[in-house]
Amino acid sequence: MSKIMRISKIEDRLEVIESPRYIFFGPGAIKKISNVLSYLTLGKRIFLVTGGEITRKIADDVASTLELDGFFVDIFSAKKGDIEDVLRCDQRFKEFRGDIILGVGGGRPLDVAKITAAWNGVRYISVPTSPSHDGIASPSISFLLSKKIEEKMGEEWAKTESPTVIIADTNIIKNAPSISFKSGFGDLIGKVTAVRDWELAYKLKDEPYSEYGASMALLSAEIAMNHSREIKPGLEESTRLLVKALIGSGVAISIAGSSRPASGSEHLFSHSLDIIAMEKGRKSAPHGIQVGIGAIMMAYLQGQDWKKIRNKLVEAEAPVKASDAGIEREDVINALTIAHRIRNRYTILGESGLTRSAAEKLARNTGVIE
Repeated sequence: MSKIMRISKIEDRLEVIESPRYIFFGPGAIKKISNVLSYLTLGKRIFLVTGGEITRKIADDVASTLELDGFFVDIFSAKKGDIEDVLRCDQRFKEFRGDIILGVGGGRPLDVAKITAAWNGVRYISVPTSPSHDGIASPSISFLLSKKIEEKMGEEWAKTESPTVIIADTNIIKNAPSISFKSGFGDLIGKVTAVRDWELAYKLKDEPYSEYGASMALLSAEIAMNHSREIKPGLEESTRLLVKALIGSGVAISIAGSSRPASGSEHLFSHSLDIIAMEKGRKSAPHGIQVGIGAIMMAYLQGQDWKKIRNKLVEAEAPVKASDAGIEREDVINALTIAHRIRNRYTILGESGLTRSAAEKLARNTGVIE
């Protein structure tokens, strides 16, 4: 279990905010990695967690740079990002006796790096290669991985910290696949419905609420929405805009002390689709794509301007129809009916959820299904 201080109970009005200590952001940021590690003086043994073939090449370049500068590096490839990867990574880290962990890649390797760092009480540095969601800056990991760890080892073992440092090189990230940009935009637009759900829980359930955290999440969404037509791969300025907004959303989670400002009913819908896809033995659509589609429907239920959200997704060339995202019609309806049971989080879906007929009507009225 992590040696880094955890506070399980906040007494009186004490608040604890753990957010990234440094953020190196922009073209060529990755060149600062040796300087950052030397300045932090956390040790010379660097354990690098990465993903598949593309991110492995970037990780190899990082490792070569670090070794030339006097660091000792071991690389672990987390290709699936599942609990088996986490257990193998943890064992490998212990054998290497590393001082600090670098996560280089997209969501899966970053999740594995976060968990391994938390289990071993060491600091974690985020080096994202994709702008697909706000996990590049937040202390959160994917819902399915978190649940698997909780089931196997207990709730405490699924808790992680924010990265100590984020090194976001826009020259690298701009070359990520187009779908990752659409996914990142979808994840950001979901903050509009997530914050409204949080406000609802605050009013009806007296749930703790942070105006600062909520405002920062909404600002991140607003920045992305104001530039929806510009969210495209291959452009450094476009990449800079999207990644900066995603980092802002991740920091909002740190401020709030939970994922509330970034994850509401639209995320419950996405998690439900993930579970349905897993049960069918197939891969789900990208997280942010599902969140964006979910945000359209949840905004409709909340009485927000759902057409604006839909139009902004269209401008960003992100799917607004389930079929365009490769999601089956029945899966959308089923996901809507079970979403309220996914986690203990009050949202616009309420405590009893939607009936099948209401779910189908919602998806039809918003154009998500035909």
